[in-house]
Amino acid sequence: MTTVSTLPAAWACLEAALRQRRPVSLCYHGRQRLICPHALGWNNGRPIVLGYQTGGQTSTGALPADPRRRWRCMFVDEIEQVAADPASTWGTADNYNHSHPFN
Repeated sequence: MTTVSTLPAAWACLEAALRQRRPVSLCYHGRQRLICPHALGWNNGRPIVLGYQTGGQTSTGALPADPRRRWRCMFVDEIEQVAADPASTWGTADNYNHSHPFN
């Protein structure tokens, strides 16, 4: 189990990207994705990130046509190969709730 004192390596990159509103490329469950991190948090003691996916692969094929359905919640300790992607632009959707990002 991950604790606050043993944050996964991906956490720092995701936190920096969130603060700077910069997309990141990453690998999650074997799929390359382009994500714009919107919130970091915890779920049952595990670190999670809520991200808006703007490109890359999904488990179901193509990204949904409806931008409101491109939100992804991922366990940070399962993210690999995370890096800032300065060539990409920030993305979001109008259904993001700053007050309750994980609801």
